[in-house]
Amino acid sequence: MTEPRTLPGFMELLPNEQILFEQMKQKIEKTYQQFGFLPLDTPVLELAEVLLTKTGGETEKQIYRFQKGDTDVAMRFDLTVPLAKYVAKNYGNLSFPFRRYQIGKVYRGERAQKGRFREFYQCDIDIIGDGELAIANDAEIPSVIYNLIRKIGFDDFTICINNRKILNGLFEQINQKQNATDILRVIDKIEKIGKEAVIEELQKLNIDECAIEQVMNFIAIDGKTDEKLQKLEALNIQNDTFLLGLDELKQVVKYIRLFGVPDTHFKVDLTIARGLDYYTGTVYETFLNDYKEIGSVCSGGRYENLAQYYTDKKLPGVGISIGLTRLFYKLNEMQLIKANKYSMADILIVPMIEDLEKPIELASNLRRLGVNTEIYLNDKKIKAKLKYADKLEIPYVIVIGEDEINLNKVKIKNMQTGEEHQAAFNAAEIINHI
Repeated sequence: MTEPRTLPGFMELLPNEQILFEQMKQKIEKTYQQFGFLPLDTPVLELAEVLLTKTGGETEKQIYRFQKGDTDVAMRFDLTVPLAKYVAKNYGNLSFPFRRYQIGKVYRGERAQKGRFREFYQCDIDIIGDGELAIANDAEIPSVIYNLIRKIGFDDFTICINNRKILNGLFEQINQKQNATDILRVIDKIEKIGKEAVIEELQKLNIDECAIEQVMNFIAIDGKTDEKLQKLEALNIQNDTFLLGLDELKQVVKYIRLFGVPDTHFKVDLTIARGLDYYTGTVYETFLNDYKEIGSVCSGGRYENLAQYYTDKKLPGVGISIGLTRLFYKLNEMQLIKANKYSMADILIVPMIEDLEKPIELASNLRRLGVNTEIYLNDKKIKAKLKYADKLEIPYVIVIGEDEINLNKVKIKNMQTGEEHQAAFNAAEIINHI
C-alpha cells in the first residue's frame, strides 16, 4: 500500500482552512472587479521558447520544464510573462488602457522551506497603456491596495512608495549610472540587513566612499510625506531623470490623496527600490505595521515596456502582485486569522422519513432563494445527524418527520442556542423565521 504523501513546497489545507483561504481570495477578486479590472486566465503550461524569452540566471534554474512528444513545455513561474504574451498576441482585440486581474497558481522549483512554496497563488492587477500611460494610473493602484488590505481585515498598514527615476537620477549625478542596478538591489535590502550591512555590500561593489555617503544620506531623508518631497527639492540636483522622477512622485502623492487614501496609510520611502530590473518609475511595497517580519504583502510598480520580447509596440504599464499562498500561511501561522468556519451550509435538512420528495423539494427551494442548504441523505439516527451538524457548526437544522409532513410544518433547531421552533413548510417562511 502506498503512503499518502504530498510533495514538499505544495500546500494542502483542511476544509475549514480552505474555506478561509477561498474567502480571502474572493475578497481580493471582488476588490479588483470594483475598480473595473477584467478577468484573465492564461494557461499553466506554455511553450518553453515563449515563456522563457526573457529569463536567465536563478529564474531559469527554478523553471519546471519537460518534453511532451516533440513539444518543449514549461510551467508558468509568474503571471507577468504570460500577460506580456497575451497582450502582444491579442493586441488588435483589446481596448487600452487594458486593465486585467489574474488570480492563479504559479510554479517555481525552489528549495522547499518553511513559508516558501513551489506551487502558490499570485493575485495580480496591471494597467497596460498603448504607447503611453498617464501617471494618475500609478496613484490609483495604492487606492486598490488600501481597499484590499482593509477588506482582508487589517487596518494598521502602510503603503510605501518611491520612484526609480529619482534613484537613477541620483546615480547619474554621482557618476554611478553603470552600477545603478546593483546599488538598487543592495538598497532594497536595507530593511532586512540594516544600514551597516548595506554599506559593506556597496563597498564590495567598489563604490567610492564619497558616493556611498551621498547614497546613504539620500535614503536617510526623513519626515512626513510633504517634508520629504521638500527635502528632495532642496537637494537641488539638476539632473533630468531625477527631476522627472520627483515630478512624477509629487503627482502620484497628489492623486493618491484624491483617491481617498489617508496620509496615515501611505508614505514616501526612499529605500523602496524593488529589485526587478523592469521597474522604471513608481514602485510600491505594503507592510502590516505590527507584523513587518512577514515582509511586503503587496508590491509592484511601473514598467516602460511590458511586451518588448514579443512585439515592437511600446506597452507601458503599472501593476501589483500579492503572493496569496505565502500571505495566508504566515497569517495563519501567527494566528492573525481564524479558520473557524467548518461548513458552507447555513441550514442542514434532516429527513426522518423514507420518502425524500418533500425534504428535497424544500432544500431546492431554499437554494433558489440564496440560502446555502445541505440535506443529510444517509440513514442514521437523529442523534448522529445532529452531531454531524454540531461538528460542522451548521447554524440551523430542519427536522422533517411524519408529523411535520402531516401538519405541513417543520421543526427548526438553532444549533448555537439549542432552541427549537416550528414554522410553515415553506422556504420563504423559514427564511423569515431564522
